[in-house]
Amino acid sequence: MTAKRIARLVALAAATLVSATAMAQKPVAEAEKNYQAGGSPLAEVPMYQSTNPKAPKMTQAEFDRARQIYFERCAGCHGVLRKGATGKPLTPDITLGKGTDYLKVFIAYGSPAGMPNWQTSGEFDEATVDLMARYIQQDPPTPPEWSLADAKNTWKVIVPPEKRPTKKMNKYNLENIFSTTLRDTGEVALIDGDTKEIINIVKTGYAVHISRMSASGRYLFVIGRDAKINMIDLWMEKPDNVAEIRVGLEARSVDTSKFKGYEDKLAIAGSYWPPQFTIMDGDTLEPLKIVSTRGMVVGTQEYHPEPRVASIVASHYKPEFLVNVKETGKTLLVDYSNLKALKMTEIGSAPFLHDGGWDSSKRYFMVAANNSNKIAAIDAKDGELAGLVEVGKIPHPGRGANFVHPTYGPVWATGHLGDETISLIGTDPKKHKQYAFKEVAKIKGPGGGALFVKSHPKSKNLWSDAPLNPDPKVSQSIVVYDINNLDKGYKTLPIAEWAGLPDDGGAKRVVQPEYNKAGDEVWFAVWSAKDKASALVVVDDKTLKLKKVIKDPRLITPTGHFNVYNTQHDVY
Repeated sequence: MTAKRIARLVALAAATLVSATAMAQKPVAEAEKNYQAGGSPLAEVPMYQSTNPKAPKMTQAEFDRARQIYFERCAGCHGVLRKGATGKPLTPDITLGKGTDYLKVFIAYGSPAGMPNWQTSGEFDEATVDLMARYIQQDPPTPPEWSLADAKNTWKVIVPPEKRPTKKMNKYNLENIFSTTLRDTGEVALIDGDTKEIINIVKTGYAVHISRMSASGRYLFVIGRDAKINMIDLWMEKPDNVAEIRVGLEARSVDTSKFKGYEDKLAIAGSYWPPQFTIMDGDTLEPLKIVSTRGMVVGTQEYHPEPRVASIVASHYKPEFLVNVKETGKTLLVDYSNLKALKMTEIGSAPFLHDGGWDSSKRYFMVAANNSNKIAAIDAKDGELAGLVEVGKIPHPGRGANFVHPTYGPVWATGHLGDETISLIGTDPKKHKQYAFKEVAKIKGPGGGALFVKSHPKSKNLWSDAPLNPDPKVSQSIVVYDINNLDKGYKTLPIAEWAGLPDDGGAKRVVQPEYNKAGDEVWFAVWSAKDKASALVVVDDKTLKLKKVIKDPRLITPTGHFNVYNTQHDVY
């Protein structure tokens, strides 16, 4: 292809696949691209494949390789069925008309709207670009559905309830245990927060996304990206798995019932594929009910075949789960008091609902509609949308951070993937009505790529990471603010340097500040590659000095970590 031909196709791609609005935007931050292009467990799943006679020829080996690349690099943005999610749809009715040469240029050079420049960045070679250009003109392969029978076929009760301890059989301070995800080994490390020693390395699903506690604080539930749930009994002499199940082929969220009278009775998990949620018995993980989330997008009322289930939390006000559905922009209040006559309240806010956390009163769930650049405040008591707040670019709060601002009263904070700000939102409609569910302030951070902010009721500090920032100086450090003097800006702590890891070329990204139960220590994961050394770093919250480095060859790719007490009681 000549240079002139390439230039003409680049211009054509920009003119037709990128909207005028998108062209006016600045290029998408590297942090956002890295986050959205995360791999999917569906890469290895057998799928139904139809043959489109109009599509370019592909061998079976080429198709299989392209399908794997698509699910590893592209499905996060464009969807499993290529119907579009945060990225544009890539179905044959669109792609066939563009042709292979056009699509090759678009894949190679990217777009200001967010498409990575796969070839010019060095990620793909020319042959791979050609392969993917032909692949997206084929009919999308369809992953299998996941029924109650499928779930039951994977369900395993390792230790039946009647054979479990009737009292705590160990001397650990359970409320100060940390559950740390070992992302690439399919494990979690249970760490004694008092002694800083590893209690056990527990086998789990791949890339555990979150850890959640039962209402009683006895059972720890973790869910991997491969939709495998593990139930860990902390009362055992050495805490370990007592039940497991797969609730689909890809997933992110799990929680348990917490309302009075229903403590530990039920568990719930949401799937990315198939788009549905599963309610299970809280003692055994036996699957009881599956509910699809396919439906209409808020606002446009267009049908979406793949609305993935993002965060799920249990209400403190009613026997309800709050199920946040990504693509349709809806929060479902699922009444679990009668599974045979299930009732749901649907609250629409904005598309691409993702992560979030409770405000300090635990009445309002603050959830990020990340690609709409909004935070939705869901009133769990009255069952309505309390507010929809414009914030920065691609909010990613984790669970967010609550503290009392000297001017605005109780606020909840979120960082952003796409810009350097931290947004503060007022959350007290009674005593600070003029600030309630409004962005009351923006704090400047070190740069985009933040995944988690954190504070604690007993602390005067607000912490933020930025592990997906392209600058190693930023991604390997943490910033901390004095909440009573936010105008003074932040202090930077060189967490990765403090870890004292070998200079082995590892990324050493610092991720997820997490407090201990007492609120006087903050733990950080120094997350490197699978074949490189990683560590956990503990900092004194008052002095901001290094307190402890936890090193162990078993700590491979540590990422998220969750303190038992804070997770059980939604303290953040």
